[in-house]
Amino acid sequence: MKSFEELGVCESIRKAIDELGFVNPMPVQEAVIPYLLGNENDVIALAQTGTGKTAAFGIPLLERIDTSRREPQALVLSPTRELCLQITDDLRDFAKYMDGIHVEAVYGGAAIEPQMRALKKGVEIIVATPGRLVDLMHRGYARLEQVTNIVLDEADEMLNMGFSEAINEIFESLSKEHHTLMFSATMSKEVERVAKQYLHDYQEIVVGSRNEGAENVNHIYYMVNAKDKYLALKRIVDYYPRIFAIIFCRTKVETQEIADKLIKDGYNAESLHGDLSQQQRDLTMQKFRNHLTQLLVATDVAARGLDVDDLTHVINFGLPDDIENYTHRSGRTGRAGKKGTSISIVHSREKFKIRNIEKEIGKEFVKAEIPSAEEICKKQLYKVMDQIVKTDVDDEEIAPFMKDINRYFEYIDKEELIKKIVSLEFGKFLAYYAEAPEIEEVKPDRKEKKPQTDKQKLQNKAQKGYRRLFINLGKRDGFYPGELMQTLNRFVGGRQEVGHIDLLDTISYFEVPEKDAKKVMIQLSGIRYKGRQVRCNDADEGGKPSENKSSSKPKRFQKDNWRDLMRSNDGRSQGKNKQRGFKDEEPDFSEEGWAMRKPRKKKK
Repeated sequence: MKSFEELGVCESIRKAIDELGFVNPMPVQEAVIPYLLGNENDVIALAQTGTGKTAAFGIPLLERIDTSRREPQALVLSPTRELCLQITDDLRDFAKYMDGIHVEAVYGGAAIEPQMRALKKGVEIIVATPGRLVDLMHRGYARLEQVTNIVLDEADEMLNMGFSEAINEIFESLSKEHHTLMFSATMSKEVERVAKQYLHDYQEIVVGSRNEGAENVNHIYYMVNAKDKYLALKRIVDYYPRIFAIIFCRTKVETQEIADKLIKDGYNAESLHGDLSQQQRDLTMQKFRNHLTQLLVATDVAARGLDVDDLTHVINFGLPDDIENYTHRSGRTGRAGKKGTSISIVHSREKFKIRNIEKEIGKEFVKAEIPSAEEICKKQLYKVMDQIVKTDVDDEEIAPFMKDINRYFEYIDKEELIKKIVSLEFGKFLAYYAEAPEIEEVKPDRKEKKPQTDKQKLQNKAQKGYRRLFINLGKRDGFYPGELMQTLNRFVGGRQEVGHIDLLDTISYFEVPEKDAKKVMIQLSGIRYKGRQVRCNDADEGGKPSENKSSSKPKRFQKDNWRDLMRSNDGRSQGKNKQRGFKDEEPDFSEEGWAMRKPRKKKK
């Protein structure tokens, strides 16, 4: 194993990373750093998450900075605000003993004025989320003409979040002499597409194997009925008394609900999702990093690139549809050579996802039984006893009180005293599990269910209060969650609330509140997306194979359009239709007579 000095890292950076505890380079650093220091062509580096990728690209970036020029020379793009801030802190730590290097983070969700002032003052390295950077470019504060190195960290996730247009605009503003470095944990089709579009004569550096999960992570799953998932979560958390974990949920609504339930039930938990302000998110992450919060309930916004020391578990309250998201979720634990466990709570219809993930990451899941009440109580009891035995006693500090304490407990024997101490600490678990509801055993299916087809997905039910809609756009159209949100906000107006999203290759499904469903379908149908006419239906009819796509037959919800027309506020529509000879009633939308009836001929 080589040292950082042998890799060619300068003395000032070596001094800084030595203080940070970097003894020897990690494999990705050993492979990437000397290559970037000695070569000028573009690079894609694929490595397991949690293996030190920030240092792998950050150290060469710092080495290449010309401190005599007070202008942006390097740019790092990240998909989330949290990762943006983390990279900035790391780069500043690495550059601690380098004079004249200024690193600035620019990201959405925070006041733009301080970021504008910092850029105007002059920086050498910008770490940014794409949307905010484009905003600053338009305002004339972010000038990228002299940027010679650009890093895309988690590029596939940036595309999934709808930053493709922003990334295009950023690359168009760079000089032709720039070098692109792309770092990712997985090599997806999206990453390959981006590489072909933005990179030239690039070198691919793979540490480990493509798309594998972190080496030090165990993968476990519990099979339960959907109604018992929260009860199972509580039992799992109780079974690991010293757990320090992220619990991943699929939607913002579910994330907040689970966090609220855990807090109500006495657990040290907090939520992290996109509806929180940036200040709330920063405070939540700070408390979690400092181990003041034990359980962080989060959406996938927390899955990418966040380093939290000593994370023992990742719990998937619902498996993601995208296998890459599972890889990044599980990669939050088992970092820097430590062991970790990824737990998934699944119901029988999700079993096929387990098999798909196993094939992709090359690791086998272990099926576990939900811990019994007796097993949990034993674990918690041992924790209490261990805490009592390992408690350090400061004789000098408690000496003034010992006389009163001994007199108070004079008539209580040792065994009785131990019982009382244990009951005081352990009583709540005994009380709960004495009356705890049973979790029904899931009967194994005779035949393992296969992944659902597009037709079968039409039968999925939306969460309570939501309606599931179909749209004829998918991943092949570059249509990702970010693009969906932008399209909704543009054509429907305001900030449209959205529930679960299912993205397929050529079509997609998404949920909106029942009250908004009709408006969304009307506003999206007929618009054009990248030259393609959009069709948005209720999911129950949107993907029926029997539907003739070339037919001009109105969709079912157009009945509502007719009603809206006939009930317009001022009544003028009714009057005009009557003048034209139309009946003041709904048209026949049956197969035989879907077209509106012809005007009645006036009698002579």
